[in-house]
Amino acid sequence: MADLFSGGAVGAVMGELLRAAIETINKGREFKPTLETNIQTLNAIAPLVDEMMEYNDKLDRPRQEIQRLQSRVRQGQELARKCSRKLSRRKFLSFPYYQGKLKSEDQSLQRHLSFDVQVQNARNLMEVLLKVDEILNILAKQDFAKFSGSQIQGLSGAPEEPKCMGMDEHLSRLRVELLKDDVSVLVLTGLGGSGKSTLAKKLCWDPHVKGKFGGNIFFVTFSETPNLKNIVRTLFEHCGCKVPEFQSDEDAINKLGILLRLVGRSPILLVLDDVWQSSEALVDKFRFQIPDYKILVTSRVAFQRFGTPWPLEPLDHDDAVSLFRHSAQLNSKCSYMPDDNLVNEIVKGCKGSPLALEVIGGSLCQQPFEVWQDMKEWLEKQSILESGNTDLLSRLQQSLDMLEDKFSVSEKECFMDLGLFPEDQRIPVAILIDMWAELHQFDDNGRKAMTIIHDLTTRNLIKLIVTKKVAKDTDMYYNNHFVLLHDLLRKLAIHQSEQEQIEQRKKLIIELNGDDHPEWWVRQNQQGIFSRLLALSFLPGRLIEQKQLKVAARVLSISTDENFASDWCDMTADETEVIVLNIRSSQYSLPQFMEKMNRLKVLIVTNYGFHLSGLRDFEILSALSNLRRIRLEKVSVPSLCILKSLQKLSLHMCNTSQAFGNSSIPISESMPNLVELSIDYCKDLEKLPEGVCNITPLKKLSITNCHKLSALPKDTAKLKNLEVLRLSSCTDLEEMPDGIGRLCNLRCLDISDCVSLSKLPEDIGDLQNLEKLYMKGCSGLSEVPYSVMNFENAKHQIFVLCDEERAQLWENVPSTPNLKIETAKVDISLNWLHGVRC
Repeated sequence: MADLFSGGAVGAVMGELLRAAIETINKGREFKPTLETNIQTLNAIAPLVDEMMEYNDKLDRPRQEIQRLQSRVRQGQELARKCSRKLSRRKFLSFPYYQGKLKSEDQSLQRHLSFDVQVQNARNLMEVLLKVDEILNILAKQDFAKFSGSQIQGLSGAPEEPKCMGMDEHLSRLRVELLKDDVSVLVLTGLGGSGKSTLAKKLCWDPHVKGKFGGNIFFVTFSETPNLKNIVRTLFEHCGCKVPEFQSDEDAINKLGILLRLVGRSPILLVLDDVWQSSEALVDKFRFQIPDYKILVTSRVAFQRFGTPWPLEPLDHDDAVSLFRHSAQLNSKCSYMPDDNLVNEIVKGCKGSPLALEVIGGSLCQQPFEVWQDMKEWLEKQSILESGNTDLLSRLQQSLDMLEDKFSVSEKECFMDLGLFPEDQRIPVAILIDMWAELHQFDDNGRKAMTIIHDLTTRNLIKLIVTKKVAKDTDMYYNNHFVLLHDLLRKLAIHQSEQEQIEQRKKLIIELNGDDHPEWWVRQNQQGIFSRLLALSFLPGRLIEQKQLKVAARVLSISTDENFASDWCDMTADETEVIVLNIRSSQYSLPQFMEKMNRLKVLIVTNYGFHLSGLRDFEILSALSNLRRIRLEKVSVPSLCILKSLQKLSLHMCNTSQAFGNSSIPISESMPNLVELSIDYCKDLEKLPEGVCNITPLKKLSITNCHKLSALPKDTAKLKNLEVLRLSSCTDLEEMPDGIGRLCNLRCLDISDCVSLSKLPEDIGDLQNLEKLYMKGCSGLSEVPYSVMNFENAKHQIFVLCDEERAQLWENVPSTPNLKIETAKVDISLNWLHGVRC
């Protein structure tokens, strides 16, 4: 064809005509395939555009953009119809014209879809993100409330910063690894007692980590049996959000994802502490695709699925020696100073374990040479097991055996009592005081109990935490004191209690999960069946008997999970003096066998679940003539029953409406010999029953952190034996009743942080035996009554503890030798609960 157009074969004009004819023929050939492709494209797009228009109308968005696209599609469809008619009529000469229009229309549509629509989609996506952000802000103000991003705070925030001697290098390396951009989950692994939890807590307070994550640092302890819903509930509370109801674990995780995406506008660090091997799949549920969201896991197991684990190696010798010397308090005041060789040998025996170094060092503190030498020889004899915790427990056992009998009871016995409570939970000192007062005849004010607790703390067997210091040490007020026990030391305490058979144990610890019961467990309904079969069940010469479990325990601890159905066994516990019930279920019935526990002196019921637990069968306590102390925590207290021997009632985080508001028995008849009533963090308490004023033996009345309490009973002055009246942090309390000055035995009056209290009792100066008046934070007070002038007649010193503003109210009171005004700083830790109950 090229030759045909070249040379002189044809003239120039004829050549051009031939070219045009050939192009027309070629375009005619392309016309049908182009038309078919065009029709297929339009048929595919048209219904999608109509659907887009429908969604556009439902979303109430402007129609202009979709209408432009719809118009283009309709124009293309009209052109395709015209071209189809030309094709059917075989108008070949018009094919090139319509072929060009088809291509032009197709290119125009492609440009619109490729550029205009993509730009519109990007703009729409940004608009959607803006709307999502607005929704999150609404949620933050309503259902999710407000949270602070300025500091670590709340229930699941980083715990108090621990001392972390000898681990500076570990901390530095761990921080670098955690802050790497490509690390989303980091597993810190090591043997028990290697310092994993301590290092994780210290990391939360590292300046670089705090600088990146700010207040978005969450710390949750998993333990052996974690509860997913409770963990999520705790995280909601940490952010100050209203905790929603969860229909399932999946629902809890979905709602947590919403919460973390709200929080996730800033970097987040979630620490999952003490994760057991069985919880590996649970950890995976906490992984979300959120920028700058990191998870730090501490575990004795190296979870390979989350990437390369970060092993925590034992301390090197120099760091181990430094930690040991600190724990043993080796200084110039020591009665015996061991030489370096002896110290080095003992340190080697600890194998670089921080826990062993602290406990063994503490046990040797202020001990003579013979004790040190004995410890060295004992450590040299122990077999070295490179894996597991058997060797470590045997080393800790030696420290426990060294506890001396400083009092009428062994400290080892008291330490063993700490195993009665669940793992990784704070143990209220008030509970230990109640137990030991009855078991070991300690004094009621807790002096001897605290002496033992301080000694165990010195030996590094326990940690003592004071969450809120509101009084002087001499007050011996311990409601804000808690003991924390390492899980390995807890196992050691439990091990001491399990040396005998179940029937002979003096401390019997029982754990019940759902329907999983010990082999010896015979339920009451089963016992009934067995009894009906007795008449028919004979062997030659004797009757077949179903053996009833009879225990000799002085202390009985029973822990149940949220699935326990209160299906109790038929047990005889005639010797039991203290029963500790650790519960988690929403409804809980007291064991029926308690009705026959005639020696029972102390009942402790603690709910470790997230919601209040309903307590049933409370009336069986009426049969217990020796029951002197009851402590209930996080339960709905049922209607009162007759408890004539009861001397102390403690209610913590309870619902009291049924007991105080709807009870058919007046409290003065129910508990006529009550000496101490302690009510703390009971948010529904608005007033005390008037009958309290008729309990003449009452010496201590403590109502603290009950924010709805608005007034005391008008006859409070009838409590002639009252020595201590605590009303701290009752923020709605507006006034004190008349006649307070007639409380002739009152020694301590605490109205700290009663912000609504507008005036002190007019006759407060008539309190002849008043020794301490706490009035810090009473911002509503503008003056002190004239009767305080009577304090100058006191024959003993009176301390008024207040803040600087309240101290100014006393400037016009004449200075007297026996009146001392002190300003006190209050140290408050926001981690006031018993840890994260999961």
